[in-house]
Amino acid sequence: MQSILIIALSLHVLSSVFWAGSSFTLARTGGLGGEKLLVPQIGAATVAIVTGATLWQLVHEGSFGRSEQILAGGAIAALAAIAVQIIVGGGAIRQMRNGAGDQSAGRSRLAVAHRIAATLLTITALCMGAARYA
Repeated sequence: MQSILIIALSLHVLSSVFWAGSSFTLARTGGLGGEKLLVPQIGAATVAIVTGATLWQLVHEGSFGRSEQILAGGAIAALAAIAVQIIVGGGAIRQMRNGAGDQSAGRSRLAVAHRIAATLLTITALCMGAARYA
């Protein structure tokens, strides 16, 4: 079990760092390059979510104390972040690729999606840190 825990934790940290870091960068640059990063971000988010669920099962299964409640709040924020990126960001990318409407409006929607996702992922990271000491 120890090796599974180490592998899951390593994959969780690596995928989360990429997902959050690219979201923060895209939020700061107004979504510039977001079309190229959507699929890798969804992949990283999927790995982060699956490994997070694995870690929950290995470490926190059977209890729902203060620490688990804080982690659950972070998990909800992470799920909301990926939903925003897929729904709002993906829609903006489709709009820009199809040439439907104003390109600047699509770019603006993409930037807003990443700003919202970055805020939610900040909450997620704070929850992961705080849960350790709750």
